[in-house]
Amino acid sequence: MKDKQTEFVEKLSAEIVAWDVQIDQIKNEMERATAEAKHEHSKTIFALEQKRNQAAEKLQGISVASEDEWEDIKVAAEQIWDEVKTLLRDTIKKTG
Repeated sequence: MKDKQTEFVEKLSAEIVAWDVQIDQIKNEMERATAEAKHEHSKTIFALEQKRNQAAEKLQGISVASEDEWEDIKVAAEQIWDEVKTLLRDTIKKTG
């Protein structure tokens, strides 16, 4: 079980790093946007950062979780993961 936990932690850690890069890219795109677009996307960026932080918290919880607890944490982390991927994809479509 610990091997699966380790793999999941490594995978989620890599995703969080990738999300940080994408969020920074979106912020850079917003520098060139109109004031209206900046306002609209600032809410999305805030939501992305909140979800990213939630994922990081889950990641920390996994490393100290028992085998029974980690499955519940994994499910919650995967839900956050899906939400972030959807938000990023939709935001990139709007800004791209």
